[in-house]
Amino acid sequence: MCYLYLTLPALFVVNALQAQSETSGVKQTIDKMFTAMHNSDSVALRECFSPTAVFQTIDEHKGGTTVKNVSVERFASIIAGTPKGDLDERITYGAIQTDDHLASVWTPYRFYHQGKFHHCGVNSFQLVKLGKEWKIQYVIDTRRKDNCVEDNATPPPAQ
Repeated sequence: MCYLYLTLPALFVVNALQAQSETSGVKQTIDKMFTAMHNSDSVALRECFSPTAVFQTIDEHKGGTTVKNVSVERFASIIAGTPKGDLDERITYGAIQTDDHLASVWTPYRFYHQGKFHHCGVNSFQLVKLGKEWKIQYVIDTRRKDNCVEDNATPPPAQ
């Protein structure tokens, strides 16, 4: 009976540490993507995505809403053609949920181009764990210039 009282708390601790490790791995992939954007590093950027990733943005233009598809390759080529340091997307982490090989992440953001505020919105990420690495499978974002929260997000780490 004493063994049971010692074993159950240990299992809870192990599960909590594993969940924390998964969350850390998910954040690491997303942070790597934003650092690659900031550094105009298309190679590092591509490494963040699964081979079948989907990249979309919600566009509200002239009173209508559309969803635009952008291939990861097109996104990477845009990043490669941008001077280093011109793109600065500052995120805050909202909810991060994981289950087995799936993660869902919500990140409100403010985007700066050449040091000037450009737009804000929210990214919604779906990641998959392929082997031992988390990869972005799906990302969709909103973009707007008004109703933006204060900038309490941090820029990507310098590399």
